[in-house]
Amino acid sequence: MENIRTIEEINDKIRRGDAVVLTAEEMIELVESKGVKVAAKEVDVVTTGTFGAMCSSGAIINLGHSDPPIKIHRAWINDVEVSHPGAAVDLYIGATQMSETRPFEYGGGHVIEDLIRGKEVELRAVAYGTDCYPRTRIETTITKYDLNQFYLLNFRNCYQRYNCATNGSDEIKYTYMGKLYPRYGNATFSGSGELNPLMKDPDYETIGVGTRIFLGGAQGYVIGEGTQHDPKSGFGTIMVRGDAKKMSPEFIRGAAFTKYGTTLYVGIGIPIPILNERLAAKAALKDEEIFTNIVDYGVPRRDRPKLGKVSYKELKSGKITIKDKDVKVSPLSSIRKARVIAETLKRWIEEASFFLTAPVERLPRDTVFKPMKQIEGPVFLRSIVRPAVTCSEDEDLEAVASKLIENSVNHIVVTGPDGKLAGIVTSWDITKAVAQGITDLRKVITRKVFTALPDETVDVASRRMAQHGISALPIVDSDGRVLGIVTSEDIAKLLGRR
Repeated sequence: MENIRTIEEINDKIRRGDAVVLTAEEMIELVESKGVKVAAKEVDVVTTGTFGAMCSSGAIINLGHSDPPIKIHRAWINDVEVSHPGAAVDLYIGATQMSETRPFEYGGGHVIEDLIRGKEVELRAVAYGTDCYPRTRIETTITKYDLNQFYLLNFRNCYQRYNCATNGSDEIKYTYMGKLYPRYGNATFSGSGELNPLMKDPDYETIGVGTRIFLGGAQGYVIGEGTQHDPKSGFGTIMVRGDAKKMSPEFIRGAAFTKYGTTLYVGIGIPIPILNERLAAKAALKDEEIFTNIVDYGVPRRDRPKLGKVSYKELKSGKITIKDKDVKVSPLSSIRKARVIAETLKRWIEEASFFLTAPVERLPRDTVFKPMKQIEGPVFLRSIVRPAVTCSEDEDLEAVASKLIENSVNHIVVTGPDGKLAGIVTSWDITKAVAQGITDLRKVITRKVFTALPDETVDVASRRMAQHGISALPIVDSDGRVLGIVTSEDIAKLLGRR
């Protein structure tokens, strides 16, 4: 398709104040009213925006040399350990690294925000000492004004789209997609849909190495494809860099996800030059045309079950349907802030304080995200599950006690007539009941039972037992029917053989 204009011509119009700039939402309205051909002729630039948690973010800082000099081996800022990727006094603050004194509350993302705000932070570092770097310890305070360089350097940002997360298990899951309630009690999503930058140029015609962008309230650049870039599946990402000293805490915010960890909320906006009708059509893509997967995060596997597809229009409505059930859905990213970013970028261009850049290299469009190579594969519960000794809740307590002794087990699984799990009784429960003179089995049954599926891994089961202070997990199918049992003793024996 022949181009209508070039980036150089658009920049000339920006200098003259003649450029026609619309936000992505305004472009949708124009295309709906006048069509793609007219919109392509009239519009020079479409601005986009997204603001959400971007865990693969961080900042490079250079401290300058102390006197006497130190070659830092390990360092902490506000008790958050920072990595030492280069020479003597270069440090990288990872957004997800948590404070050693306030884990799950404060982390690298908060350190970055504090520095951007101009706050004073505490630096502590140790070294092994060399002839040219004799110092072995230093404690001081710093602000962004004390740093030689303070660059946001994010290696995976701005996902083209995100999965919608839900939880089909029987317990709350704390994830990077937020708190997910049991049995599809809620769903969450991220991304700004029709405002999302990579959705407006999914073939990366204008987004590539060297593309100037809005980053955290300042100007930044795309420096390559992001890690896990998977454009074939519609999950493209970008790697970005910008001067954090110029950024605003309005668009860079540290955050913590309950029982998961810390992260950094990042605001990104990318201008899409409308060079041809094809780009005009893509820039007008609407929420109802953008779909993503509903994924069950209750299954702790790399390839989690997909429960269907949903549009961003449905997601933004606040309610979706999962397995014939109406489920409330909420965003983890801010649509309002995404609009502010798109509007701000539009204003910068109209004021001629922001010019477009042509990418010096296009981002790859054929890469596929590969899984980790594992020398030793996971061990699944189905390989160690053994038959459960069961009873009904109508059985005599003495008869159940006899089953414990006869089968040399510590757990009796209580089932209903349909074979579904109804509870569990342990040898301790029986002992306590006898001591207290209780004869009714129903009074000693534990009704709230933590379970596992046969396709879950031993590692996951072990963590669940430790987390809840239990020593066994009934293994059930998706309908709750008992398939067997795995105990902590079974897992200990397995690990002992490794």
